[in-house]
Amino acid sequence: MSGHSKWHNIQARKGKSDAQRGKIFTKIGREIAVIVKTGGSDPVSNPKLRDVIAKAKQNNMPNDTIERSIKKAAGEMNGVNYETCTYEGYGTGGSAVIVECLTDNKNRTAGDVRHAFDKHGGSLGSTGCVSYLFQRKGIVEIEKTEKIDSDELMMTALDLGAKDINEYDDEFEIITEANDHLKVSEGLSNLGYNVINAETTLVPDSYVDLDEEKLGKFSKMIETLEDLDDVQEVYHNVNVTE
Repeated sequence: MSGHSKWHNIQARKGKSDAQRGKIFTKIGREIAVIVKTGGSDPVSNPKLRDVIAKAKQNNMPNDTIERSIKKAAGEMNGVNYETCTYEGYGTGGSAVIVECLTDNKNRTAGDVRHAFDKHGGSLGSTGCVSYLFQRKGIVEIEKTEKIDSDELMMTALDLGAKDINEYDDEFEIITEANDHLKVSEGLSNLGYNVINAETTLVPDSYVDLDEEKLGKFSKMIETLEDLDDVQEVYHNVNVTE
């Protein structure tokens, strides 16, 4: 993990292949549908929609696909009502895992998530069993270039409402309160900084290290969970080296 953002290592990045990218687009489309249904189709007045649009663009989702998803959600839901549900559990070595889902069948989703945990040496726990180990935060990532003065960036970010900043080989990682990441991101972008990622996430209070065998089993569990159609995000507290 030397010199690289811990966030990139903690949350498994998506979009490794065309097939996976298609699955990501489907998941983001589902997320857009729920957010538009609950908060409206105008990103100006619906910050959650603004957030998911930014995530869609970060995953290289075409603009016309994003617009079609919003219009479709605003027009009709095709009779499908998605619900949010969150599962908590343990991976190998006592690691903590939180799985956020959108589903039209909670029984199916619960069974699939439980099977993924059991198959790879984990165990599904009760609500609240590990969530106390995480905090909801905003993350803004800035591309690092020779022109950037780190002290100046820090002062600017703090003035915009950031809480902390970490410097790595290829980027600056700015931590904000959960609802401040868009304000900080837009402020920095307007000042000429290249924002490469901005989102809310669950950040663990501390991290655990696993030996090679346990890490391999844990990684397979995370991959299995992320491949489930109903799973939107998977968070954990394991140090993962690239």
